Amino acid sequence: MNFGNFSIELLETGDFALDGGAMFGVVPRNLWEKAYHAPDDQNRIPMKARCLLIRGHIGGKDRIVLVDAGNGEKFPPKVAQLYKIDNTQFRLETSLARFGVKPEDVTDVILTHLHFDHAGGITTLDALGKPYPTFPNARHYVQRDHLRWAQYPTEKDRASFFKENFDPIVASGQMEILDGDGSLWADDGISVTLHNVHGHTKALQTVMIELGSGNEKERIYFPADLLPTSAHVSVPYVMAYDNFPLTTIEEKKALLPRLYEEKWLVVFEHDGFMQASRIIAAERGFMRGEGIVITEW
Repeated sequence: MNFGNFSIELLETGDFALDGGAMFGVVPRNLWEKAYHAPDDQNRIPMKARCLLIRGHIGGKDRIVLVDAGNGEKFPPKVAQLYKIDNTQFRLETSLARFGVKPEDVTDVILTHLHFDHAGGITTLDALGKPYPTFPNARHYVQRDHLRWAQYPTEKDRASFFKENFDPIVASGQMEILDGDGSLWADDGISVTLHNVHGHTKALQTVMIELGSGNEKERIYFPADLLPTSAHVSVPYVMAYDNFPLTTIEEKKALLPRLYEEKWLVVFEHDGFMQASRIIAAERGFMRGEGIVITEW
């Protein structure tokens, strides 16, 4: 998608699967299966690990920006099998190459949070099995409170943090620590703003992008695991993976009216079937609208 001197693409980095019951919490299977998809014989539902690619003059310089980086390819075989990790069709590096981008070209990586399915791609294993930064020239942005949470996780989500994903970035000096909401960059024609939510994990930073001006303005929202799939637009559809599910419910209730009223285009990072949609009003609150394709694959 092109907007003047800026372009935004949605990259496919690979497929995986998670337990359907965990993805939808207390919602009964007969409901979430209709809203999303039937599970496999291990009760796993098909999911994507997408990331945004933003290119243009932003914040006073030409940038190539990634928002999240997928699962990566460092999993031991048993873990890869558990989560049904599949890179046979899509890989982050080859998806970048489709747009003429090499790993060393990436200038910035915004990490919504450090769970493995969002931050796994920021490091790669060398020939000796040691992780190193995938994007050697990029600044990586994460919230201070979230980095602390990831470094000292609770039993609830400890299994979602792999230190080999983020420790090499901290050690290399490439990790930029942020504190709270605010504008990351703003220029004529584009702004990138971060808004923290705390239900899924501490200080997850969602990304709001505004392009253009006046009636031509397009607003794109990357909510990560606040709305991981289009089915999660419904307020009660909250993951069992969330550390604070009641907080997630309140965050969704506060956010959805704005997304609807301002006609934001909402990107679903993990939806196996829908890249994005607008939010529409329903009899009981809000729901996803028709699917919108940002990038054809």
